[in-house]
Amino acid sequence: MFAAAVAAQKGCEVFLFEKNEKLGKKLYITGKGRCNVTNDCGPEELLSAVVRNRKFLYSAFYTFGSRDMMDFLEKAGVPLKTERGNRVFPVSDHSSDIIRALERRIREYGVHIRLKSTVKSLYTDNGRVSGLYLQDGSLHRGDAVIVATGGLSYPSTGSDGDGYRFAGECGLQVTEPAPSLVPLRTKEEYIPRMQGLSLKNVTLTVKNGKKILYQDFGEMMFTHSGITGPLVLSASAHIGDALKKQGELPAFIDLKPALTEEQLDARILREFETGKNKQFKNVISVLFPSSLTPVMVEIGGIPPEKPVHEISREERHHFGSLIKNFPVTVTGLGEFKEAVITRGGVAVKEISPSTMESKKMPGLYFAGEVLDLDAVTGGYNLQIAWSTAYLAALAVSEA
Repeated sequence: MFAAAVAAQKGCEVFLFEKNEKLGKKLYITGKGRCNVTNDCGPEELLSAVVRNRKFLYSAFYTFGSRDMMDFLEKAGVPLKTERGNRVFPVSDHSSDIIRALERRIREYGVHIRLKSTVKSLYTDNGRVSGLYLQDGSLHRGDAVIVATGGLSYPSTGSDGDGYRFAGECGLQVTEPAPSLVPLRTKEEYIPRMQGLSLKNVTLTVKNGKKILYQDFGEMMFTHSGITGPLVLSASAHIGDALKKQGELPAFIDLKPALTEEQLDARILREFETGKNKQFKNVISVLFPSSLTPVMVEIGGIPPEKPVHEISREERHHFGSLIKNFPVTVTGLGEFKEAVITRGGVAVKEISPSTMESKKMPGLYFAGEVLDLDAVTGGYNLQIAWSTAYLAALAVSEA
């Protein structure tokens, strides 16, 4: 939609082919329906949030950054607000406002919108893409085609990998797609018992041997099959390759990251002093949410009925170390239907980073998630879409 708006504004006659019955189905569900449109930061910060093929986006982010997109939306009639972590949302908290603004612009600029129009294949003539065939067999000719089909996540919105097929049929290499920004599956049987428990202000660390693959501070939640939440989704973007190779990875949650081990030990000692004649299981409940306490008792190495005054210094230190390193074994990633984005896609070495045009096939351009680009959560993945769409539309209008 954005590529269509930019190309039409620059004077192109644009046809937008959409397989769904309405525009913006996938945008509608982003940010839990609130639409985290971008992240209000400079190009270097945008680049640092990209997990794969960061250098490829240098030109895109410097040509059209997050402030440019915010400006476009506000001029299109959507007031914006910036929240924690510089995440940008419409003031209304409705993604439909973003879709309507884009629709308004493409209609204003005279884009021909073709709904319920599934593209079957691209039409090539004399070694360049010069149009496309629809499912009904009809041929639509053009000077250029921009493929902006998304990845494989949220297949219910129509993202079923069409773009990868188009690229492959034109001889381009496609990096195998995998779900990213997904919940993580875990091994421990005590995890499902805490289903629904949210942890705020914790640190999650995922390792591969001695190497730290991911570490960050924030929120997460236990589920019936593992862990999820902002911290976990971002972790999934960093650990996919290592997980595939190793089969499982050790992870640790620091439940009290604001305290050093010494401060935590002093805190535990205080609780032990206050309840020195009580049983261990009845004293530690003040330190944890109710569903976490029985698990901590079970794996803490101290018999639950043991009177606090009989607990040794070693036992206490071991328990403190467990609070700083609560163990979780990651065994797998969630499925595409749970994934916020797709990792993998059209190999960027096939694409010119300044125009988004295929190096092998003139007239063929790609934008957004169909490319092998992905970033952490926070509006960055949508900014990748806006920036690459802008470059593709600009290049098409100048060709």
